[in-house]
Amino acid sequence: MEASAEKKSHKQQDVDGGIPELRFYQESQSFAVVNVDLRVAQLFKLGPLTSVCVSEASDTSKEYSKGVTIQFRNEAENSAFHCAFEQLKENFINQGGRLPNGETSVSKSKFDDKIEPSSAKMYFHYYGQLLHQQNMLQDYVRTGTYYAAVIENRGDFYGRVVVDVGAGSGILSLFAAQAGAKHVYAVEASEMAEYAQKLIAGNPALSQRITVIKGKVEDVELPEKADILISEPMGTLLVNERMLESYVIARDRFLQPAGKMFPTVGRIHMAPFSDEYLFVEIANKALFWQQENYYGVNLTALHGSAFQGYFSQPVVDAFDPRLLVAPSISHLIDFTKVKEEDLYEIDIPLRFIASVGARVHGLACWFDVLFNGSTVQRWLSTAPGAPTTHWYQLRCVLSQPLYVMAGQEITGQLRMVAHNAQSYTLYLTLSAKMWGPGADQGGVIQTSSCKLDLKEPYYRMSQPQAYTLAQDQQPHQLIQTQDIPIQSQELDDTDLMVQPSPASVAQLNTLNV
Repeated sequence: MEASAEKKSHKQQDVDGGIPELRFYQESQSFAVVNVDLRVAQLFKLGPLTSVCVSEASDTSKEYSKGVTIQFRNEAENSAFHCAFEQLKENFINQGGRLPNGETSVSKSKFDDKIEPSSAKMYFHYYGQLLHQQNMLQDYVRTGTYYAAVIENRGDFYGRVVVDVGAGSGILSLFAAQAGAKHVYAVEASEMAEYAQKLIAGNPALSQRITVIKGKVEDVELPEKADILISEPMGTLLVNERMLESYVIARDRFLQPAGKMFPTVGRIHMAPFSDEYLFVEIANKALFWQQENYYGVNLTALHGSAFQGYFSQPVVDAFDPRLLVAPSISHLIDFTKVKEEDLYEIDIPLRFIASVGARVHGLACWFDVLFNGSTVQRWLSTAPGAPTTHWYQLRCVLSQPLYVMAGQEITGQLRMVAHNAQSYTLYLTLSAKMWGPGADQGGVIQTSSCKLDLKEPYYRMSQPQAYTLAQDQQPHQLIQTQDIPIQSQELDDTDLMVQPSPASVAQLNTLNV
């Protein structure tokens, strides 16, 4: 089979000149010619030596009506043709080419507008390496929970079309195929797509029902709508790396109106904490800049900047839940309803009632996600006290701690603003209100704020340490979720707000909602 790309004049739509075509010549039928419009064509690998090129019937039709099976002499030739095909399409769009409806590719330009090219390059390079995929696969809480959520809800997958958003190694696509999916489209933008293809091909009982598509979900086209989306879009603090936006875009582009999403919802949990050891550790990092004679140089002019710089780093580690000084509250994000734009800026009002008297050093955060299957509802939790995951937990440390008494109210705000390095700038404010006689007439007596870059955390990564309780501090167990209403997105089924206990996460027991 021979293919060539050329420009051909358009009879009705000649806004920017011609349109690109692929022309296939079939020698077995006296050199029969098949023309394929490159603007609406998609190329899929069926095997090492076979691919299929599919194209829409017309500008208004949404169903593919033309397909050409291409047989190659070897796998390298097949891969080279795919690279040339994608390069042709990319060049056409970059040169201002128009889609069948006369508009440029909005979703592609949206990704380019949002994300700095250098950040995207580093991001896809990172996830294109097997060692990082292995790190995630060996997070058995993560991988085991995904497996259980899929297999226990076979009815949601059996005979259904599945799209794996950001497929990585392809492990979730293989889980979906194990559950009986009719077909799985594994969409992966990094070089990991090639490894995913190899891994899937190494499981021949499943590979015939999985198609790996290299590209961003903002750019690729699929030959059919999905009944269910599966993805692992969570980053540190749930939102880091901004893949949730791609998950939502995939929902809007590919999912049937009544389709399911695995995971379905996510929650960010927050509580004030007290950790004198951590505070001193961070503050002491800046002591280097207090030297007045460092090889004859006075460094003290930079001490203040260095001090603030160290406190601008969120701390990623696993901590003892006994460090929490108030019950946690949560902010809900419903992946089935949230708009992409809603994730650009997230404002969370904070209100806590201190359970113990302590010095508050900042805000501790973690997240969980729900797989709301038809048979089993399963949570994946990153909570302190639960089995540790590769996400750990995150803490925003204040450079000016607050002093609170038991029963005292702590208020504030956590504001997260997305930036083009695929992360967020965090703005945290915590305040302690007057406590005791006359408190009704009093106002805020202490306030502390900080600005942090979620892109540049301090990976402390230590396991929870045993902390000695002060003589005047009463020991307390893991504080349960606090029932304080806050402004947040709501699910129709409020039972989904039930907080899973660490024990239930550890044992992977079914949660009935």
